[in-house]
Amino acid sequence: MGRLQFGRTVLQQLTKESNNAARVGSGHTELPWTSIARGIRFRKQLECILTTDINKLGKAGEIVKVAPGYFRNHLMPKLLAVPNRDQYAYLIREQQKLYQRHEEEEKAEVVEKTGEEQIEEYKSAARRLDRGLVGLRRLVLNYGKELRYPVTKEELLAEVQRQLGVILQEENIIMPSNITMCGKYEIPLRLPKSLPLPGGKPQISLKVKVQRN
Repeated sequence: MGRLQFGRTVLQQLTKESNNAARVGSGHTELPWTSIARGIRFRKQLECILTTDINKLGKAGEIVKVAPGYFRNHLMPKLLAVPNRDQYAYLIREQQKLYQRHEEEEKAEVVEKTGEEQIEEYKSAARRLDRGLVGLRRLVLNYGKELRYPVTKEELLAEVQRQLGVILQEENIIMPSNITMCGKYEIPLRLPKSLPLPGGKPQISLKVKVQRN
């Protein structure tokens, strides 16, 4: 499973504590932890609990020290962290337990596939690539056929996965340059030689149609 993110669920839990929210200004409601943040404005370091993985700072659920301004202006408004207080720590721990149980259930459901089953999956994927059509719509320049933004190999790989349900790598697509014009294309695929192709073909191509948006 991907990285754990608890911010949204924690927010739902905290906003239920409306009786703890304080009214500030005229008609504005202050969330529970914002009043805490205002109280630590002049501290050098603030301890907070991350609700998601943040590069070079820590992982979800970890307690880290940051500058109060960084917490108040960046982490807190985006729900990337909450103050290191007992009530918030409890919610984070409960969310971690929930996700851990979910991960364990997913792992328990995973059954190792036999070689024959994998080959059948490969054959099915090859058939989808051979028979399928990847349709793209793009903006053009001056109502012509030239695309305002070319279609890159990375974009095409993402569309193949989304539309055909097949994950390819960059080396699987023979595409020397980006697609810059509207039209129909057949892009050769470089697949493992051990993979049986539909109809005994030596090679299959990916059909792509780029239309004006």
